[in-house]
Amino acid sequence: MKINYDKIADAIYFVVKEGKIAKTLPINEHLNIDMDKNDETIGIELLDASSQLGVELAKNLGRGIPVKIVSDKVVA
Repeated sequence: MKINYDKIADAIYFVVKEGKIAKTLPINEHLNIDMDKNDETIGIELLDASSQLGVELAKNLGRGIPVKIVSDKVVA
């Protein structure tokens, strides 16, 4: 599993498996699940991550778990 964190969007994306996303299932206002054409889970997106996980966990995200930071500053 891969984990990507977008600091600007404050979103975490858990890549469950590689594949093409066919549809996204909104679970609630903070959680979406991406599915392939066979209805298998491709990824899980957690929005507003720092408030969902807690500030301490979000601040220490990546310690002991390989996390790719996909954006960390605003590009003007």
